[in-house]
Amino acid sequence: MKNKTRFFYNGILLSVTGLAMRGVGIALGAYISRTVGAEGVGLNTLVMNVYSFALTFATAGISLTVTAKIAAAVGSSGGTERSRILRGAFLYALIFSLAGSLLLAMLSGALARGVLGDARAAFSLRVLSMSLVPAALSAVISGYFIGKKRAAANALISITGQLARIGLTIFLLRRLTDRGAYSAVNALCLGVTLTECAVFVVAFVELLLDRAREERAERGGSSFSSVAAMALPLALSAYIRSALITLEHSLIPGRLRLHGENSSEALASYGYLHGMALPMLLYPMVPLSSFGSLLLPELAEAKAVGAEERMRSIASRALETTLAYSAVSACMLFAFSEELGYVVYGSYSAGAYIAVLAPVVPIMYLDHVTDNMLKGIGEQVYSMWVNIADAILSVVLVFVLLPIFGIFGYALVIVGMEAFNFTLSAMRLKKRISFSIGLGRSLILPACITIVSSMLSRELFGVGGKDSGPFLLICKIVFSVCLVIAVLALVRLLPNAKDHKTVSKTTISAKPRSNE
Repeated sequence: MKNKTRFFYNGILLSVTGLAMRGVGIALGAYISRTVGAEGVGLNTLVMNVYSFALTFATAGISLTVTAKIAAAVGSSGGTERSRILRGAFLYALIFSLAGSLLLAMLSGALARGVLGDARAAFSLRVLSMSLVPAALSAVISGYFIGKKRAAANALISITGQLARIGLTIFLLRRLTDRGAYSAVNALCLGVTLTECAVFVVAFVELLLDRAREERAERGGSSFSSVAAMALPLALSAYIRSALITLEHSLIPGRLRLHGENSSEALASYGYLHGMALPMLLYPMVPLSSFGSLLLPELAEAKAVGAEERMRSIASRALETTLAYSAVSACMLFAFSEELGYVVYGSYSAGAYIAVLAPVVPIMYLDHVTDNMLKGIGEQVYSMWVNIADAILSVVLVFVLLPIFGIFGYALVIVGMEAFNFTLSAMRLKKRISFSIGLGRSLILPACITIVSSMLSRELFGVGGKDSGPFLLICKIVFSVCLVIAVLALVRLLPNAKDHKTVSKTTISAKPRSNE
């Protein structure tokens, strides 16, 4: 009971913090989009995709590895190996982050010309190269605190990062935006680097305080080989996938031009979908990301002590809860897509992309949680191959579909690849853990209630459009959410609720199989 209470406490703390920080992040994104325009957002997204590959090279696999190993150490030996794991992880992170930083700085000119098509972006990449070392070291510390189930420490790190990002971004944009799109992008990149430095300082101070309280800390040796053995397969997957994703995103503007759009239109379309619509779809996933990150140490600890029944219970509840939550989120996003696009970004085009992508939300959220559970039971190599196959197919489909369907072809790619990735991941999870999902209570019922509640909300507060404002939109969403929660709670309190759970005919179940 104590472990369950702690799990929910940590999950709620991370969720509340994440929602608040992501909400502020979306507001900041809206400020950026209104300041630099859709073309500037698209340009910044392209620069950040190149940086994302370098960041992946520097940090891939290390946070999850530290989380799993710290959790397993706590479960099997009470945590006496934690100091050795930390030392090995820091050494691993330093090696890869320094290498990534030097490579990005040296290749910035070639990447700017060859990938981004403009040599002026080289300065932005050189600025971003200086953020890789603090980002990698912060990832180690974050994984350590998640493995120890200390959500408050990670919450403080997140708050520090978001506040620093907001202040620095606004300060720098006000001084550099009037000098052109690339000056604005340079300002955003400098804000990223300074933010990573601030986050590392706070995280490192927290770590020092935590280790000072640790009475059984070991003083010698490190677990570098153990850390590398787990992190490298994760890193290899991330390297290949990140390279393919960078290639995919660099292809998008050119393939859109073949559809008939000029350079500005192509960047604007890309900015609407990837810089505005996708962040809005990912916002409701914050609580799932928070609880999902905690599933990894829970499953790693259960696996370390051979608690198979506990693993089955965790998987079933996690997937059912994710499906119900994602069904509500998808219906909400679709119902209020027009208002979200106009109120948040001042763009009906952004709202249209939100509506198009909303149906893929359940698959997207389920895939995220399933992936975390697979890594928690040691299936990171399988996840690696699934992610690589996903990335390869994405590149091929972008190349083929975008000249035919334009930016909506890219939306089709996102939908198709999310379904592909989740299907393969779910099949693997069935082989390792027996779980069941009741579609009636986890998908159909929440979706129907949400559709009705959103219709009532629109009737009560108005349809929306140009007359919509932030307050009115918040009223609609809050009313709908409260109504959904009330009805779902009432359904659970009905006398035949338990019978409904046991006789539901629309149930997906996985039979126990041996671990091959």
